[in-house]
Amino acid sequence: MSRKPSPLDPLEAIRALLPRLNLTTVALRLDDLLRAAETERPAYSAFLQQVLEAEESARWERMLERRRRRSRLGAPVTLEGFNWAARPDLKPSVIKELLTCRFVEERRNLILVGRPSTGKTTVARAIGHAACGLGRSVYYGTMADTLESVHAACLDHTFQRAFRRVAQPELLILDDAGFSELGRDAAHELFRLVCARHRQRSTIIVSNLPFRKWGEFLPSPAQAVAIADRLIEDATILRF
Repeated sequence: MSRKPSPLDPLEAIRALLPRLNLTTVALRLDDLLRAAETERPAYSAFLQQVLEAEESARWERMLERRRRRSRLGAPVTLEGFNWAARPDLKPSVIKELLTCRFVEERRNLILVGRPSTGKTTVARAIGHAACGLGRSVYYGTMADTLESVHAACLDHTFQRAFRRVAQPELLILDDAGFSELGRDAAHELFRLVCARHRQRSTIIVSNLPFRKWGEFLPSPAQAVAIADRLIEDATILRF
């Protein structure tokens, strides 16, 4: 059965139709769009393009905001004013390339290694925000907190959901690797997480310890080697 013609005038019919089609931005901006059309008198096709682009742009911004919120990255971070001179081994051109997030598209890892307070976290978070801005899914957390939350989920039967939250993002950033020792349960979750993401998604590791010393905070040297081998395969390593 066909829908009966609406008894409303055309403008009122459009106002009623837009929310039903989930065109929420057009519904809010309809008056402004119509006023602009009356002034500029675009072709019908051009006006329709303007309407749809307004809706698309708003949806894109809402999606980016959701991804920023879920990423746990916090306030936006940029590298304006970053003291490159204090880090002569760190080339701005390399960081500029990483900010394009091509390594995420290529599913390669990024390792940031160096002493504390040398800017590793700042660079990692800036890259994370750049990835969010490109529509990539990102999750940020310290290694210890992330693994603890995943393991704790085993106790309330939400493990699969908690594991997916950190295993599925296109970019995972694990900060403070090596800052504290990991127990066997946390080390097991790290190994499982690294294996799940290996060659499938990108991971940024921020560590104050080089990989040869990962046996100091992981309970099993063999496990440390297995984890490190997967992380550094085809990875970019930046030394601070």
